[in-house]
Amino acid sequence: MTNKEQEFDTFPKLIRRNADVRPDRPAYREKEYGIWQTYTWKDVYENSRSLALGLVDLGMQRGDTVAIIGSNRPQLYWVFAAAQAVGGLPVPIYQDGVADEIQFVLEHAEAKFVFCEDQEQVDKVLSVIDKCPNIRYLIYEDDRGMRHYKQPNVKSYKDVQAQGAAYDQKNAVFFDAEVNKGKADDIATIMYTSGTTGRPKGVMLSFRNMGEAGRLSVEFENLTENEKVLSYLPMAWVGDHLFSYSQASTAGFSVNCPENAETVLTDLREIGPTYYFAPPAIFENLLTQMMIRIEDASAIKQKMFHYFVDVAKKCGVEIMEGKPVSFMDRIKYAIGDILVYGPLKNTLGFSQIRVAYTAGAPMGPEVFKFYRSLGINLKQLYGQTESCAYVCIQNDRDVRPDTVGPPAPGCEIKIDDATGEVMFKSPGTFVGYYKNDEATKETKDPDGWVHTGDAGIMTDDGQLKVIDRAKDVGKLTDGTLFAPQYIENKLKFFPFISEAVCHGHERDTVTAFINIDLEAVGNWAERRGISYTSYQDLANRDEVYAQIKECVEQVNKDLAIDSELAGAQISRFLVLPKALDADDGELTRTRKVRRRIIAERYETLINALFSNVETVDIESQMTFEDGRQGTLKATVKVRDADTYPAMRAAS
Repeated sequence: MTNKEQEFDTFPKLIRRNADVRPDRPAYREKEYGIWQTYTWKDVYENSRSLALGLVDLGMQRGDTVAIIGSNRPQLYWVFAAAQAVGGLPVPIYQDGVADEIQFVLEHAEAKFVFCEDQEQVDKVLSVIDKCPNIRYLIYEDDRGMRHYKQPNVKSYKDVQAQGAAYDQKNAVFFDAEVNKGKADDIATIMYTSGTTGRPKGVMLSFRNMGEAGRLSVEFENLTENEKVLSYLPMAWVGDHLFSYSQASTAGFSVNCPENAETVLTDLREIGPTYYFAPPAIFENLLTQMMIRIEDASAIKQKMFHYFVDVAKKCGVEIMEGKPVSFMDRIKYAIGDILVYGPLKNTLGFSQIRVAYTAGAPMGPEVFKFYRSLGINLKQLYGQTESCAYVCIQNDRDVRPDTVGPPAPGCEIKIDDATGEVMFKSPGTFVGYYKNDEATKETKDPDGWVHTGDAGIMTDDGQLKVIDRAKDVGKLTDGTLFAPQYIENKLKFFPFISEAVCHGHERDTVTAFINIDLEAVGNWAERRGISYTSYQDLANRDEVYAQIKECVEQVNKDLAIDSELAGAQISRFLVLPKALDADDGELTRTRKVRRRIIAERYETLINALFSNVETVDIESQMTFEDGRQGTLKATVKVRDADTYPAMRAAS
């Protein structure tokens, strides 16, 4: 590494550079009380400096772990920079985690300092602090409701900064000396996996890992200091860390934090990001919201919308990619852009987007094509926590709905001949799992190849196609390939379906659990005068089952033209009487299905799907919104779906 590269090989050094070269450029914005507050790169540097020195004054040593729990807030991003500047190890924790989940990470990471956004997070930590003996100080950012907390180890963010400012007055050269000690191969952060199959693992990522992933992806997309991103996904998720911290520090662009979870869509429209990321679930939800609004529109507006959406599906992607399109189709698309696509993108806050990504789970091709047909440069990104979310990126000139693109610059991919598992090498390849050498050796081989756990194939021209999680891909008894996630994504294209779980490995047919989208189905029911009292009541209505049956059978028609999956059509389904929930352990905090837990908890329902019964009784534990535990008792209907003979796809 050259001396020039060493000047900026850690994030505190990059932030110091930004404060020098672009001191007045917006770095972080936060909406508070309805007003956007702007912090420049100079503000970021000064705030993180005083915070870092406050931690030192409280006794922090190099190597100490600093936990961060809360929503996306500029002040919490500064904790990363502050801890790293003086040799600490920041560990973000999912803010919606229950006390037991938070306790595990705090205890496993041996956190000595814990930063909490507000009273809610403070209370969670205090409820488990007796089981986490390493914690020395609990520091809160939002002081609302904290007036009567008199514990000596509970401190306010501002007070710690004030201590740091006083320390700085007496030790003016200390901070820069500590920043300069940082090296590229030092651990930058420990990020815990979502724990799909068990307890989360702490992924140790170095400055070299996160910095190179950030730098190479910034260069690949030509990102500049003029970009605007909306930071609303969990800070504990590696994707947010790449976009809102690594890339932002590298390119010097602005990160915008919404007021709260309920105002994200409003804040999105106000900011008008140029660079946007969302997991498939967000794009699916936005599509559902669109369809609900269209259903409420007048007949003429509905007809106009569907007509021009059909035009977009026919030629929108080709126009965006600069491919040949007939003059008449271009005219129709231009009119559609004035009447439908433009206003729609403006309503969503997508008018200024130059590049958008989706990742974290496969996106249904229908949803993907829909957004691109509107002229939104949506691309798929592939990576894991163990790669800093950096393995594959789609190229603007060749974006396909069924691949995640070629290896990103600096990355290599191979498919294991025996298992079909995707393996990679990446500049972002993690150092190892914290306190778990055995798991590290199982995941990363001596040559640096990382086992992803995903099943995939490489196309002839070098693009990766991810089929499913390797452990989830199976076969029906007749040998037909069973890829549950692929089928589930097709189901989730429909606005009425928010989640689906398919079953079929070593069975004669495929069956499915369905979660309805309460807002979409509720809106539909109200317009038809169908009364209901709860999610459970609505989910059990015959009229709703009829609508879901139509969705399932449309998926079967699509599968019928897929030579590999035509035999994996859904023969029976049921609508679950409750939404699958992370608080009940059925989903991870990143909304991935925990299949093992679902298989154990709903074994009775699975058995019913593979029998001839038409109803089945269930009793299941559930967590209410106020945290109380309860038992759900319900009689669930099971219905057949029509399947179709295999056929050739239309050319």
